[in-house]
Amino acid sequence: MPVHSKKTLDHWVAEFAAARGGAEAVRVVVQEAGSGREAGLVVVPLENAPNTVWIEPQPDGDEMDWHVVIEQSDGVLDLSSFELNALTHELQIAAELCAFLQEKSLGYFDSEAEPTAEAESSTAD
Repeated sequence: MPVHSKKTLDHWVAEFAAARGGAEAVRVVVQEAGSGREAGLVVVPLENAPNTVWIEPQPDGDEMDWHVVIEQSDGVLDLSSFELNALTHELQIAAELCAFLQEKSLGYFDSEAEPTAEAESSTAD
């Protein structure tokens, strides 16, 4: 499955935040992609819920289909109408960013996320 480097995703998230606003807290962290490759993982922090939210590609043949993943939380979430509205806004940002990343990924090849010959030979040892 194709992956994107942290550098590429940092650039795309910055582009999204500059155009859209409200996404300044979104971060890209390094994620091991296997075979010596490093990829980026897009994390969307929520201020109005304890859940962890991230955006990642999931395999669909040779293509990537981006998904918003919301980690399950233990307990009950009790929100006022204002807090619920704010949470809805945070999740809307995640949904729009997910669609943006899907669009940016179409047909994009990220050479930085591909393993180098050196990394491949070190994993073969």
